[in-house]
Amino acid sequence: MTTAPLPEITVYTAADHDWLVEAHGRLYAAENGFDASFPIVVDAALQNFETSHDPSCERGWVLRDGARRLGSIFCVREETSTARLRLFLLEPEMRGRGQGRRLLETCMGFARGHGYRRTVLATHESHRAACALYARTGFACTRSTPVRSYGQDLVEQVWERPL
Repeated sequence: MTTAPLPEITVYTAADHDWLVEAHGRLYAAENGFDASFPIVVDAALQNFETSHDPSCERGWVLRDGARRLGSIFCVREETSTARLRLFLLEPEMRGRGQGRRLLETCMGFARGHGYRRTVLATHESHRAACALYARTGFACTRSTPVRSYGQDLVEQVWERPL
């Protein structure tokens, strides 16, 4: 019996930009009812990353199966000792197969290896599978705030984890 090879985790480049904006817009609209303002926010975050990130301590990754992109995650500097996890996304067919954990471990390993002592992220309570993964990997929800964002009433959460 042969096992299918795992999708590859590659470093994000500007060539991934349009896919990442489209995927976030498509998936968040379909799964959470987010309006067209969300991909605009993703586009701005990526433009900022591409023009301003410090490659010595900030990086993004894309999960790929050949030429097909299947997920992403980013590690950016929040402050000297704190990394922020951003733009974590998995296409539906990759969920529940350990690929989210692989991306998260890649990001956390990078953060640890680059001297960060803590990781933070913001998400929404409605992202139950992601929140469960964060809890299983040592993150704690430190704040929940009702917000109106992207055309929806949401509960924004901040999660933190020491490294």
